[in-house]
Amino acid sequence: MAENRQQYLRLLPAVEKVLREKPLLEILEAVPRKIVVEAVQEVIEAKRALIQGAVSEQELRQMDCSSQNLAGEALEKIQQKMNPSLRPVLNATGVLLHTNLGRAPLADGAIDAIAQVGRNYSNLELSLESGKRSSRYEHVEELLCRLTGAESALVVNNNAGAVFLALNSLSSGREAIVSRGELVEIGGSFRLPEVMAQSGTTLVEVGTTNKCFLKDYSKAINANTALLLKVHTSNYKIVGFTSAVPLSSLVKLAKEKQIAVMEDLGSGVLFDLSKFGLPYEPRVQDSVAAGADVVTFSGDKLLGGPQAGIIVGKKQYIDLMKKNQFLRALRVDKLTLAALEATLRLYLDEEKALREIPILRMLTVPDDLLAARAEAIVSKIKSNADYAIGISREKARVGGGSLPLVLLSSVQVFLEPKKTSIAAVVKRLRQANPPVLTRVKRNRILFDMRSLQEEEDELLVKTLLKVLAQ
Repeated sequence: MAENRQQYLRLLPAVEKVLREKPLLEILEAVPRKIVVEAVQEVIEAKRALIQGAVSEQELRQMDCSSQNLAGEALEKIQQKMNPSLRPVLNATGVLLHTNLGRAPLADGAIDAIAQVGRNYSNLELSLESGKRSSRYEHVEELLCRLTGAESALVVNNNAGAVFLALNSLSSGREAIVSRGELVEIGGSFRLPEVMAQSGTTLVEVGTTNKCFLKDYSKAINANTALLLKVHTSNYKIVGFTSAVPLSSLVKLAKEKQIAVMEDLGSGVLFDLSKFGLPYEPRVQDSVAAGADVVTFSGDKLLGGPQAGIIVGKKQYIDLMKKNQFLRALRVDKLTLAALEATLRLYLDEEKALREIPILRMLTVPDDLLAARAEAIVSKIKSNADYAIGISREKARVGGGSLPLVLLSSVQVFLEPKKTSIAAVVKRLRQANPPVLTRVKRNRILFDMRSLQEEEDELLVKTLLKVLAQ
């Protein structure tokens, strides 16, 4: 057996011989030689390890040590190495704002704005009117004020940063009062109490988990109280025997005590979603109209823009944040500002926003259109001896810590492997080009039409046909 191993080891070609195979000669025109050589060395070493680990003659005979075969294996490795680490995927999971998949896809207008600003120099911090240095936040401040009714606005890198900056500016070294039932934890174990502590704010909890009254806030106010903090529980709900204090009541109390009121809305919406059959979510402009001094919310959730933490409110408080040294550490870049401005401009026309902002379109698309798309896909991928293919109707979710109790009606194409394990097919889909992310239910792989964009349907069909042929 040892002698046979040596025979097969001697069959392994030299690196240079493999490099002369046609597929690698062709790819050398587009790929750095170092990458190609490394891939060839890796496949030769992998084959050598297989030979040395073989336990039978039959196992050795099954190994193809030809330079043509090794070139093919090297080509696969090169393609893997050259693929970007961060790349587009098809989201067929049925979770619309999937945090692991980048949350809200951007509108075409936002993508165009990123391309224009990224490709060229821009007036990021230059006033074209005066020729003097200006603030980067001016590009979106007027739009945000117009859409929300606020006096002033500011944008940072995400909503946790927005909450931190606001607290550090308004209540560092002092106390902020929060209902115990609103001490949220967001994704990645970021907890409001910890964010408050890092901001230098002392947390004062009032009420109980399920019930809090205005008198609880009133009793807790003292000379060291800086603000009342209300947190919209956008990623969970407390139901049953509950009581919460409305923002308007907190505003009235705060005015009497001459302290500020801040509300963290989390997801943040500008349209009333209830007219589309979804539960009512407080609009940003409603919180501003109710008298909140500061309102914070996310840019990449229900707003449908890039990752950003948006702060709107009274000018005197926003000005304090603009002077805070932490702002530079939390600031957004030109690409985020370009995408956010383009997204906000769509909100000036509600019909256009519903049509062009992907998350709004996905939330409101009728079921019959989803069904028509699913039927078109099924008609192009026929069931066979290896797979059953059909249409199902399971619920989808909003995701991203938004509307946690909402189950959206939806339509799926299902794939049921008959001879291959579901795990193996899911892995093939995940490693396809483009990767397809799905969910599994009742031994079926589901491709949810609500989280897939219509323009991706044809690409899904092509990818599925390749995967099913493997």
